[in-house]
Amino acid sequence: MLIAIPLLVVPVVIYNLVVLLGGSASDAVLGPAAVLSEVLFRVPMTSGAVWTISVGDLILFLSLILLFVELLKSTSSQRVAIVNHALSMVLFVVCLVEFLLLPGFAGSVFFLILTMVLLDVLAGFIVTIIASRRDFDMNPR
Repeated sequence: MLIAIPLLVVPVVIYNLVVLLGGSASDAVLGPAAVLSEVLFRVPMTSGAVWTISVGDLILFLSLILLFVELLKSTSSQRVAIVNHALSMVLFVVCLVEFLLLPGFAGSVFFLILTMVLLDVLAGFIVTIIASRRDFDMNPR
């Protein structure tokens, strides 16, 4: 039954933890943006430029990987896929409410996570509709 849980809940929970628990008293002025833009490490490139990786960048990277896995999961026609689509819709509504109402979530990183959750919802429903239409098509070609 764990397959029914949308994987994009992981970056949403991580973002919630970083924003709600990660700020210190010195970050009160800048808010969660300061925590998300903290540089974790730097990678020197051959061009001489330095690639800086922040907390927000890593959360987005994880979100993209999990979105890919969710898109693969949406192609299954098992009964548990419908539960996954419903839970993805609930996750989208929760993310949308956080984005619109909570000040720590009104940023580009969370907006991109919200967009990925929306794409997961849309892809799940579209794939399910197309697969069911193909299964129930009675017209021979």
